[in-house]
Formats: sequence, structure tokens, C-alpha cells
Amino acid sequence: MRYDVLIIGGGPVGNYLANLLARDFKVAVVEKKGSFGGKACTGIIGAENFERLGLPEEAILNKLRGAVFYSRIQSFEIERKSPQAYLVDRKILEKSLAERAVRRGADYYMSTTFLGFKNGRAVLQRFGERFEIEAGFYVGADGVSSTVAKAIGAQTKAEFLSGYEVEVVGEFKPDFVEVWVNKDINEEFFFWVAPVNESLARVGTFGSLEALYRFLKIRMLKPNAVVEFKAGSVGFGVRKPWIRGNVALIGDAALQIKPTTAGGIVFGMICAHALRSALLEGRPEEYEKLCKNIKRQISFGLRFRKVFRGLSQDDIEKIFEVLGSEEAREVIESQADFDDHVKTTKAILRRPKLLAKLLRISPSIVRYLV
Repeated sequence: MRYDVLIIGGGPVGNYLANLLARDFKVAVVEKKGSFGGKACTGIIGAENFERLGLPEEAILNKLRGAVFYSRIQSFEIERKSPQAYLVDRKILEKSLAERAVRRGADYYMSTTFLGFKNGRAVLQRFGERFEIEAGFYVGADGVSSTVAKAIGAQTKAEFLSGYEVEVVGEFKPDFVEVWVNKDINEEFFFWVAPVNESLARVGTFGSLEALYRFLKIRMLKPNAVVEFKAGSVGFGVRKPWIRGNVALIGDAALQIKPTTAGGIVFGMICAHALRSALLEGRPEEYEKLCKNIKRQISFGLRFRKVFRGLSQDDIEKIFEVLGSEEAREVIESQADFDDHVKTTKAILRRPKLLAKLLRISPSIVRYLV
């Protein structure tokens, strides 16, 4: 069997790309799991991008219109009247996108593992049997630990963190996500509480499992009220090239991940449109150039991460005082973009009073972020 495009990895980005390509190319998707979902993923997608990307409404579990930010000793709230983000069911998202792709003509090879390339063909294994598939173009959408990236000799310079998330029963404000920043508990990352509804939430962090369970106690959530547990990993950094010859990387496989929040679905899907355009034009080598805005967002996020790593908790408390001010909250509520953190940060730093206060706390904030 020969295909125009073989996509290795049937996650949200791989399936989304298959859906985009299936009308114009003969497409197949290889997925090592026997079913969709299962990965540790909070699944928060900005409402504007969710609509723009045409994602399936049946995947929406909850609509979020605000956030409460907590430090060790203070908090502030940001809210809007309309939903700013959606919490999605990843299994439904992946499966719905796969169904769309199949209806458009894509073939799926489930429970099939990609082993490598041999003589320009993909070597695969399913149910203990090896076989090969030939394609004109190959796409690695196989996650952070991408086998395709290794096969093409991609170089990686990144920080890798283990992530842990639980679904826990409790009492929650259903349309507000919580963000907790407390380096006394976890120096690596923030904690999140993303409500599925008023009595169930996804709670997680990156770093250590011990830190997560310490946070559950602080948040007064019972460890024995946890009804689901998932673990995974994330990479913040650079993996290059994103394309070599007739093989491209996309999504987490290309580290198209926000270093600010660890979200990757939207960045990967935006780059899926870029890859489709490059393939339709017969110029796949233009793929990376067409993703220049995503590269800019990642570069900014890495600088943001560097600033965060250098801050003490006392510095964070001072920053919370600034961001919790009436002026800062007005800027965030009126101009912030859920998925464009460059735009959000610049909106804050354009205010002279806010900029001066942040400079006094840490000059590196401006040096790295402007």
C-alpha cells in the first residue's frame, strides 16, 4: 500500500492534520495505542481558537470564563462575561477528529508501532507482525519522546519535566480555573485546578508527585477523593529541524509546546495548517517558515520560563501585588489572549506604572520579556 502522507501518531494534532489533508491527499495514520485518549492532559483550549480551528463541540466538558490566581499569601481574580476557554474530553476530541478523517478517506492503523525507516519506507509492527508502508511524505506526530524525531536525527535542547494530574471530588466554582504559584511547595511549576463541574476537577502540576499531594492537602482536597490519576512528561525547549527531506515533525514531537502553561494542542494544530499549505504548494521545506509565529511564542515562553525559575517566592508575592492591582486587572480582562502570551505580556508592560513596579522587583522581567 502506498500513501501520499503517512502520519505517525493519532493524538489530537495527528488526527487534526489527517482531517485537514484527507480531501487532497491519500492519507494514513499509525497509532500505537488500541484506543484514543489516556494521556495526562488537562485539555484547556482557548475558546477563540477552539472555534477558529473548527473543533468538535461534543468534546467540550466545561466552559471557563475566569481565573483565580493564588500565591502563598494572596490572590486576585480575572473574569469576563463570556467563556474564554473550554475544558475538553481528550478521548472524545481525538476520536471525533479521527472519525472526521476516516469519513474524508483516511486509513487508520491502530495498535501499530512505528519502528523506523528502511529504504524510504516506514517499518511498522502490529500484533507481533512486521510490515512496511511507503509514502511520499511522512509526519511524526508521536509526542515528546518521538521515535520519528530520533529516526531523522533531530537535535533536542530542552528541559523535561514529569507531570501528574488527578481528577478529584470536591467543591469548585465551575466556571473559574485556579492557578496556584507557591515555590515553597513546588519550585518547578504552578498548580492548576480545572473544574469539570461544581463537584469534580482536574488538579495537577509538573515536578514531583509529592508536591501534588502536598497541594491537595493545602487546597483541602482529600487524597482518597481522587477518582482518576494520570502521569506524563513535557518538554520545554527546541527540537530541530522540524522537517528533514520528506519527513516533518509536528505537535509535541516538534516541541510545539507553550513553556508558560505546557499546553500544546493549539500550537500543533496551527502548525498543521502551515504544513498543509506547504504540501499543497509542493514546497514542504517552507513548513517551518509558515510556523514563524508559533516559534516566536515558544521563544517568548522559554524566556518567561527562565524569568520564573530565577524568581524567589518573595518576588512572586510582589508581582502578585502588581498584577492584582485594579490597573493590571483591567488590562488583563480587556486585552489578554488565552493562547497569545506575547500579546498579554506586552499589554501589561506598555503601562508605565506597571512597568516601573515590575522593574523594581526584577529587572530581568523586562530584559527577557520585552
